[in-house]
Amino acid sequence: MDNLLPLNEWISAARHPEHIVAFSDDKCWTQAMLVRDVHRLYGELNAYTGERWALCFDNSYGFIVALLATLHAGKTPLLPGHCRETQLREQQSLFSGVLTDLPSGLDLDCPVINPQTLSSQPPQALSPIAHDAGVILFTSGSTGEPSQVFKPLSALNEESAWLAKLWGHELQNCRVVASVSHQHMYGLTFRIMLPMALGLACDVSMIHFPEQLAALTSHPLLFISSPAFLKRLDTNLMAPPCRKTISAAGLLDDKTAQQAKRWFGEAVCEIYGTTETGVLAWRQHQSAAPLWQPFPDVEFVAREEKWSVRSPLIAEGGCSLDDNLAFTRQGGFRLLGRRDRIVKIEEKRVSLSEIERRLMTLPGVQDAAVVPIVRAGRMTPGAVVVLDGSVNLPAEYKKLWRDTLRQWLEPVAIPRYWRIVESIPLNSQSKRAWAQLQELFDETH
Repeated sequence: MDNLLPLNEWISAARHPEHIVAFSDDKCWTQAMLVRDVHRLYGELNAYTGERWALCFDNSYGFIVALLATLHAGKTPLLPGHCRETQLREQQSLFSGVLTDLPSGLDLDCPVINPQTLSSQPPQALSPIAHDAGVILFTSGSTGEPSQVFKPLSALNEESAWLAKLWGHELQNCRVVASVSHQHMYGLTFRIMLPMALGLACDVSMIHFPEQLAALTSHPLLFISSPAFLKRLDTNLMAPPCRKTISAAGLLDDKTAQQAKRWFGEAVCEIYGTTETGVLAWRQHQSAAPLWQPFPDVEFVAREEKWSVRSPLIAEGGCSLDDNLAFTRQGGFRLLGRRDRIVKIEEKRVSLSEIERRLMTLPGVQDAAVVPIVRAGRMTPGAVVVLDGSVNLPAEYKKLWRDTLRQWLEPVAIPRYWRIVESIPLNSQSKRAWAQLQELFDETH
């Protein structure tokens, strides 16, 4: 599209000062405001020498300001994916300071800046964004330790161009609303990068409930969602004017897809990709179980028992996938499940290894294993724990454990089911017997 702007031109003169960048229920933020606020934060950041700055924002407009000011100041934005103070303190060696809009601030041993509290100052010329600049995100590694992923701006801009070519003609004059966070790759791509590139106004707040979505009736919408939210749609409400609904962060089942299609009057589009790879494929739920269609220039390669992928969005050498794929002769494919110990729970990527690592730090725990448990169609972690007999645990020790885990883990990652055993069962190769561990949670137990 001719009017597509790469990130380094978002605050250029290419857009009118009164162009609406973002909105809320009772306020709009214009291009002129964006330029002013980026200059103000840029001036503040220039007083600091630290290179990496963590961005922790609820408000998407504030996030955009911080993203641009950080990059123009020659620094690297880092997206922790959360705003939990305990975990930020644990990760503090990874960044020099924090930019946040949290009203209570953060108690950390580094500079913490709330852009909303800065006073106005004379604007100074912005330094151009470096050609090799990028953003650091995090994804759960197979060991349970969060893994850093550097995303060059060139790849983020290219990804926006792919999506604009596919759907841009349908999105003119749309406003962008989302039930997912901009702090993760999916939200960054679809809630920030794409609307800013196309010049579409984005909602500064997340949609948490179907009633909030149904109340947005004044403009055509691009709705960025997830299967978890679409399952909770109240179809008794009047549907908003969603011109396009996109789902990702978990597999969308046929029943939910067809219910959403009837309510919106438009088939949901779904994206397949990862933090490491960016978008890889898409499909539209016009009928049951549609095939995935790879984006042009994405190449899937079978290597022994796993698949890898090459793409202009990925650094040289490609990237291995944790999913099993089955291709048709026409080039479409189906997903056949995951190979690793990363599971999707309520569309959040949860590392079972990370939960095990946290369990091992709890008082009274000598060893631990975690398996995914499915009850009534919902997945949740199940913890198998070996106790340290030398520690006297209080009667409410499981509550104590859960309360401690909440400092590090998402609520969906905290084990709901527990089994106490004398030792973790092993197979003949002295590896953990996962099938036997799973059986401990059979409902007959």
